Amino acid sequence: MKPQDISPLLIGENIPVINLLKSSGESFDLNKAVAEKPTILVFYRGGWCPYCTKQLSGMQEIELDLVKLGYQVIAVSTDSPENLSKTMDKQKLSYTLLSDGDLTAAKKFGIAFKGPKSYDSFLTGTSGGKNVDKLLPVPSVFILGKKGNIVFEYINPNITQRLSASLLKAAASALRDEI
Repeated sequence: MKPQDISPLLIGENIPVINLLKSSGESFDLNKAVAEKPTILVFYRGGWCPYCTKQLSGMQEIELDLVKLGYQVIAVSTDSPENLSKTMDKQKLSYTLLSDGDLTAAKKFGIAFKGPKSYDSFLTGTSGGKNVDKLLPVPSVFILGKKGNIVFEYINPNITQRLSASLLKAAASALRDEI
């Protein structure tokens, strides 16, 4: 399946039940976290992706504004917990990064696709050996209400096109009273 062939969850749908690993290796119940606070949920390919690291840095710049609006920021990638820690340190990120090494979450969100052949040599390694199918998530941003409902999404199969931090902040601000 190619990136443009995905069938993602839609605005109005609820997110599936998902448990992922934090950078510390601890289990993280995504649904419990979302039930506590409206959430900006970002799926990115990995800390090895320059477009992803630029997006993560942009989100770091607006994280305090998003928190003031009442949101929490959570980013999910195929990276192993160890690689998440490296990304957090290198990019100086203060929000939560989660490991979806086997792409269970990306599959449930309907955004997983077969990565390019040229990525075969490293996808399994960066995921800690879990990404045996060599899949990737289409980079995506979801704004979630406390009931786990999707109120906004930005999904673009072109890996170079990401939702800008300023547009994310504007969307989060505009939706705040609705969630």
